[in-house]
Amino acid sequence: MFSVKELVESNCLRSVPLNYICLENSKDSTLYSENENVPIIDLSQLTSFNSDERSNTIQQLGDACRDWGFFMEYSSPNLFDQIKYGTSFNVMIDKTLFWRDYLKCYVHPHFNAPFKPLGFRETLEEYSTKGREVVEELLKGISLSLGLEENYIYKRMKVNLGSQLLVINCYPPCPNPELVMGLPAHTDHGLLTLLMQNDLPGLHIQHNGKWIPVHPLPNSFLVNTGDHMEILTNGKYKSVVHRAVANSQGTRVSVGAAHGPCLDTVVGPAPELVGDDNPAAYRAIKYRDYMQLQQNHQLHINSCLDRIRT
Repeated sequence: MFSVKELVESNCLRSVPLNYICLENSKDSTLYSENENVPIIDLSQLTSFNSDERSNTIQQLGDACRDWGFFMEYSSPNLFDQIKYGTSFNVMIDKTLFWRDYLKCYVHPHFNAPFKPLGFRETLEEYSTKGREVVEELLKGISLSLGLEENYIYKRMKVNLGSQLLVINCYPPCPNPELVMGLPAHTDHGLLTLLMQNDLPGLHIQHNGKWIPVHPLPNSFLVNTGDHMEILTNGKYKSVVHRAVANSQGTRVSVGAAHGPCLDTVVGPAPELVGDDNPAAYRAIKYRDYMQLQQNHQLHINSCLDRIRT
């Protein structure tokens, strides 16, 4: 099977092949807004010695998780199968192929990565380690924003032994971008996803019933809350629907790192966030079983979350 990149570079492509055409792509094209932007947070303030600055950032972090489920972090410029590649989420299930190529590597708790090209493995290992350090600080801030002890989420979810899945996406230019989809609307499993991308737009997030295009800032990365953050917070912090669209201008590249609990951790609403007036909205499920449930079904909006609602 040709990759999308090989298809584009073959010089034979004049129109989109039928098995890539996504008929659902045009249904909500009018629900689109350029007038809103995801919140921008300076996460360096989470480790500030100034208590006011740190408290203010924790408040911003909680607001962003509650209201958006996405935020952009501005940073300095220095900042099952263990390895998979392909074009679609699950080619055995997906009726339409997606306009992307990807490489997936599980990099924690056991590091797996290709040995080629030269230097890739070492760079990936360093990047993954730094990403886990960022997530640890983020989870501290999120725990505090919920009124919990600083290390509550990190300890309860056994994040030190947690799953870290790195996905490198390539979205080549498309002659008819309105007919295809890079990735359809979906939510992420896990607690937090860190996303780095080049300067070509293509990520849309759903906010207040509209699709909001995300315009990446230089030297920044995006963070979004996942399904298991929604489960753990009993719905207070939402796992937000997002999608990737194609373009005709150039190749969009993104590097996403999904950070989840330990595979054998049973995830349910935190007891501290459940009460008589706020009953548990989700049944507890082992993280490994949830991921298996997602793998066995077509990528779809909230499909797995809906299956465990009480």
